[in-house]
Amino acid sequence: MPESAMLSTDSTVLGFDVGSRRIGVAIGSSLGVGARAIAVVDVHGNGPDWNTLDRLHKEWRPQGMIVGDPLTLEGEDQPNRERAHTFARQLQQRYKVPVLLVDERSSSVEAAQRFAVERAEGRKRRRDAANLDAVAAAVIIERWLSAPHEATPIS
Repeated sequence: MPESAMLSTDSTVLGFDVGSRRIGVAIGSSLGVGARAIAVVDVHGNGPDWNTLDRLHKEWRPQGMIVGDPLTLEGEDQPNRERAHTFARQLQQRYKVPVLLVDERSSSVEAAQRFAVERAEGRKRRRDAANLDAVAAAVIIERWLSAPHEATPIS
């Protein structure tokens, strides 16, 4: 059975937007009506802050994880892609849950647009911009929820 089949959209998942300095984290499922940003985790020279990731895993108990797969707008590799794939493999080994990759092209742009709208409506402040990576992670989960068949299991 392919790993993607072991993770249904009504599962609770943690989503990740992997960057070189920060990893945005979101929680979501179709039962919870989408996804929401929950944390931004620092990345240091020796990798992500695993203590914080362990705490989030323990708190939310996800059945799976969704990691943004960074591609160029043309669908080709870019430098951050290997970092994201390595992180996805580490998640799978550490937590023993299905980990899927979802195309994250323009997720940061979409997150910034959402932030701008919420700021204009008075629901966000400038200091909330630090959570943009987590909002991008929520966008990644929402993409998986809308097209789960397009996700790729980590190899």
